[in-house]
Amino acid sequence: MNKKTLGVVVGIAVIISIVITVLIIPSSEIITIQANEKIGLVINSPNQSVTLQELDQIYSQASNTGIGRSNVYLFWNLVEPVREEYDWKQSDTLMSLNNKNNFKVTLYFSIINGETLGPFPSWIGKPPLNSLGEDRVVRVLDAILSRYDIIDTLIISGETESQFRYHEQNIPVYKELFNAVYDKIKAKHPDVKIGNAFALHNVLNKNLQHIVSDLAIGDFVAFSYSPVDILNEIVKTPQQAKKDLQQVFDLAGDKKVGIFEISWSTSDFVEGSDSTQTEFLEKSFEFYTENESKLEFFTWYRQYDRPEGTCVIVEPGIGKDNGPLTTSGSGFGSSEYVIERLSKYICNAGLINNDGTAKSSWNEFKKQIEMIN
Repeated sequence: MNKKTLGVVVGIAVIISIVITVLIIPSSEIITIQANEKIGLVINSPNQSVTLQELDQIYSQASNTGIGRSNVYLFWNLVEPVREEYDWKQSDTLMSLNNKNNFKVTLYFSIINGETLGPFPSWIGKPPLNSLGEDRVVRVLDAILSRYDIIDTLIISGETESQFRYHEQNIPVYKELFNAVYDKIKAKHPDVKIGNAFALHNVLNKNLQHIVSDLAIGDFVAFSYSPVDILNEIVKTPQQAKKDLQQVFDLAGDKKVGIFEISWSTSDFVEGSDSTQTEFLEKSFEFYTENESKLEFFTWYRQYDRPEGTCVIVEPGIGKDNGPLTTSGSGFGSSEYVIERLSKYICNAGLINNDGTAKSSWNEFKKQIEMIN
């Protein structure tokens, strides 16, 4: 979705002083749930602060649905704040929870984040794409992938269409950078699949299909999707939204497709509701079932709602558990009117209310995965 800021699941404030008691359950009482590595969920806490024990329970709750994947949003300025000195504290916590629950991970790294680049570490500054340096990118990605072998898919750039909407002359520069990074990373980590992500609703609303086609490179083409117009209001029926999804295959050409984040808000402020979210979730799984062989992964955005006013921040950065949805643009598209609707949409896009009560879509989510598995 269009945005000015990235909220990050990686930035969850974890209180690590909590000791988690591991209960020993007789093997005869353990219920084994078959996991589907193609189906994922953006796992998040319902509040800005969370203890390690609470986070462990949130991951366990997600695992019990039968998903086999999650997204991790790990940005360069978080992992390498000082040149060649890595800070793994936050990512180790999240990756250990993913590993504990046997999740594969789709890593979102963010060389491009919509209209902005990065966020990059301060020691890099704010370089243009043509002077970013492939070797620096390869070095940090190699460090991450070498540390976490549960990462099987890597998204280097998100909302890529917005970066080149008014700067199509820079597409060849980015392709050269991407291809150089791709070749060197594949030589070191041949089993990791690499691609870029695009916001399908932006592409359709702003007629940017040609940019996706130009940048259908790598192992797959990933898409986020929200059923909104340029004002961030829901304007599609669930059936119309399913038809939108079908267009990803024409856009991706001969590449596989990854559904990176798919969502529907229940906020009536943006014309959403519990019932339409549930209906669209059912339609989206119909889409998955009909096209499973063409899909690399299929990840729903997201587990929990967040309190009002916590889902869009003013400055780019890390440390807010919003997921990757941001807002960018110029003129009316970036006005307070649009940002307010974006915030309402995101804060109410979860399958569970932030007070812990499940929406009807949560039960539908579990039901659909059970039917597939």
